[in-house]
Amino acid sequence: MRAEPPSLLRTRLRAGFRGAAVLAATLACLAACSKKPDEAAKAHATPAGVTLTAAQRQHIGLYTVEQGAFTRTVEASGVVDFDNDQATSVIAPFSGPVSRILVNPGDRVRKGQPLAIVESADFATAVGAYTKAVAAARTARRLADMDKDLLAHNGVSAREAQQAESDAVGAESDRDAALQALVALGVDSSTIAALKQGRPVARIQGVIRAPISGTVAEKLITPGQLLQAGSTAAFTVADLSRVWVMAQVSDADIAAVRLGDTAEITGDAMPAGMTGVVQNISAVVNPDTRSVIARVVVANPAEVLKKQMYVRVRIRSRLQNSGLIAPVSAILRDDQNLPFVYVAMPDNSYARRSVTLGQRAGDLYAITSGLAGGERVVTNGGIFLQFLQNQ
Repeated sequence: MRAEPPSLLRTRLRAGFRGAAVLAATLACLAACSKKPDEAAKAHATPAGVTLTAAQRQHIGLYTVEQGAFTRTVEASGVVDFDNDQATSVIAPFSGPVSRILVNPGDRVRKGQPLAIVESADFATAVGAYTKAVAAARTARRLADMDKDLLAHNGVSAREAQQAESDAVGAESDRDAALQALVALGVDSSTIAALKQGRPVARIQGVIRAPISGTVAEKLITPGQLLQAGSTAAFTVADLSRVWVMAQVSDADIAAVRLGDTAEITGDAMPAGMTGVVQNISAVVNPDTRSVIARVVVANPAEVLKKQMYVRVRIRSRLQNSGLIAPVSAILRDDQNLPFVYVAMPDNSYARRSVTLGQRAGDLYAITSGLAGGERVVTNGGIFLQFLQNQ
């Protein structure tokens, strides 16, 4: 036989190697494809039931699933705010620089208590106007009384007596208006009494007073700051024995919330058992969060709840629903966070069953699919069963 040239031999060897590689890849692909259905079936297969010893079954708690009536519980987040019916912003009633601040945030104050001292020309002007008005009214009334007596003795004409009386009434009206200006500025009653009697008073300073009793929640001014009458907010005083919790309820859940529903308020470092009542439901949906504000009024006698504190709100709807119900303690979650339960079987084993959850009502869930009435689910020991099944 004639020997092949070396170049032709190399060409045939390369072709043989390529064919072998293609064949190997094809076989590997066929092998992999043949395994995929088995692996997929294994991944989606329902895990086998768990069997326990008689002693182990003594520690398993069971609940019989059945039809029942329940009320829905709406979960929401909330933010604490002042009760605006019991809180007020203290606006400076006069202009001038602040000379002294008499209270600090957190101090309890009573209605009329001084909060700050202001060197105010407005205050001095109002006091001077009242003093002049008192003197003018006193003089005008004395003249009117004299003309009235003279009229009785034909000493003056009726027209002159009437004019004197009109002047006296006008002066007295000016005096009363000046008095109201002093009251609006917060002048204390002893100073006003001294001014009425014409007695001299000590150096008069403007005093910002608490309009209500409560707690100084905010101090918004500093010594030396120039206040503008009617526009500068100086303090916030609030009665913190009751607060508002602004619950952000999903627009999908708001239909279940009604005025008068009770709500449980919970949060970190808060005492248990704080409850409130839904007092108002907003008519507007927040376009960013798709939530509706439900205002919950909460008693806060220990003043634990503070403004801007984040809390959790659980509103108990009064609307009645019915369906299959199971305890929250029976619901477990798999690696994909999907809910499932363990069902007690007739052979004393426990089978894992996927379920679909409906509305939550306190410690119960409505089960929309996955269970039938009369089946018993594990409420205590489910974690142990899951551990055994995963071994």
